[in-house]
Amino acid sequence: MIITTLQIAVSIALVVLILLQERSAGLSGIFGGEGGGFYQTRRGLEKLIFIATVVLAAVFVALALAQLLVGRF
Repeated sequence: MIITTLQIAVSIALVVLILLQERSAGLSGIFGGEGGGFYQTRRGLEKLIFIATVVLAAVFVALALAQLLVGRF
């Protein structure tokens, strides 16, 4: 039960962080977004949001695997 609650909280935070990221940072930026190249240096708050997104995605996957393993026993 606690794993499910944590997973829901992490998923909500992950959605918020994804929505906060810059619009041209994803695939849409590659196919005609502003800027001249494929690589964009992240600085300041944008870098913090990106790192937090990666960390929360890893936590979400770990919680999903934990829930899968706990369900087996």
